[in-house]
Amino acid sequence: MIEVIQVSGKRQKKKFFKFLIDLYKGNQYAAPNLYADEFAEFDPNVNDAFRFADCKMFLAYKDGKIAGRIAGIWHRGANKKTGLKQLRFTRFDVIDDFEVTKALFAKLFGWAKELGMDEIIGPISFSDLNEEGMLIDGFDKDSTYIEIYNYPYYVEHMQKLGAYKVVDWNCYRMEVPESEDPRLARLAETIIERGGYEILDVKTLLKKDKKALDRYIMECLDVLDESFAPLYGTSPLNEKQKRREMNTIYQVLVPEFAAVILKDDHVVSYGFVMPSMLKVLQKAKGNIFPFGLVPYINAMNHPEVADMMSIGVRHDHANKGTVAIIMHHILCGLIQKGVKYLETGPELETNLNVQNLWKNFDRQLVKRRRCWGLKVPRD
Repeated sequence: MIEVIQVSGKRQKKKFFKFLIDLYKGNQYAAPNLYADEFAEFDPNVNDAFRFADCKMFLAYKDGKIAGRIAGIWHRGANKKTGLKQLRFTRFDVIDDFEVTKALFAKLFGWAKELGMDEIIGPISFSDLNEEGMLIDGFDKDSTYIEIYNYPYYVEHMQKLGAYKVVDWNCYRMEVPESEDPRLARLAETIIERGGYEILDVKTLLKKDKKALDRYIMECLDVLDESFAPLYGTSPLNEKQKRREMNTIYQVLVPEFAAVILKDDHVVSYGFVMPSMLKVLQKAKGNIFPFGLVPYINAMNHPEVADMMSIGVRHDHANKGTVAIIMHHILCGLIQKGVKYLETGPELETNLNVQNLWKNFDRQLVKRRRCWGLKVPRD
């Protein structure tokens, strides 16, 4: 017997978040979320996206045991931007039982009908800063901090539901060279001189003037908001959301992996790379303290793999070469820290601008993720 309940209260939310950790216990590729991050994401007092979005969370029980979970997001802000009537789904996890999947999505279909929505899409969360896309290829590859891992049978379940592709995201992996490219170094230097650009000294500011660094990081997030605006699934970020994202950046900030490009003391482009948090999250099992602390320290100080968080360029400085400055600066930092591999985050398959960043590198497509669509049936 399958029963689906709507989650309410902290105790049930903890069960909702813990199900993911239990389901992927012992899986070498999955990077479980932290309880603190998940509670914050689904707390209207913390996540300011709730000002223009509503959310319902559901747990499925089979024979008295938790067998699946799903959350629905009615993102009024995104729907206003696109003019579409869509309900998002996120945090979909399930045992290999299609009947449980059907029961979970039945709840979302019911809510979507109440709201007058035409389509359910996902996995996609409150913003483009969150995990998005279901893994459809690359199940034997490590997850990153900003990705969702799932078992292959999830794809079969979606196909049985009649889901169709909306968009795909690609993830690439490349070897970090042993030494810097002199051609890239000369190019970056030339662009700096001709354009009057400056590279922010993140390391010094982090030690001596964090208030000033706060201002620059917030400007980076303004650039992110501007440059990501045309991409699928994005919605504008307000000040509170940006400050929350800034705090996340600080948690994984290695100054050598951050490139912030200035013109007249204002950010025109940036790139943030972070150490891989896979082993940290696996050891943490939902809580950094106590078991995840030592892996976290090791990851921050001696990373072997690094993950691209994001890169953005202000529109009025597009095609002026600042990306070359970013690439050179970050590659030098990766080489200095002894990083062996760099992995991109999910890149929208139609986002040719970001894909062209890696065209001169020996890259390998390692994972693909999908945003599915489901038409809401009408009675």
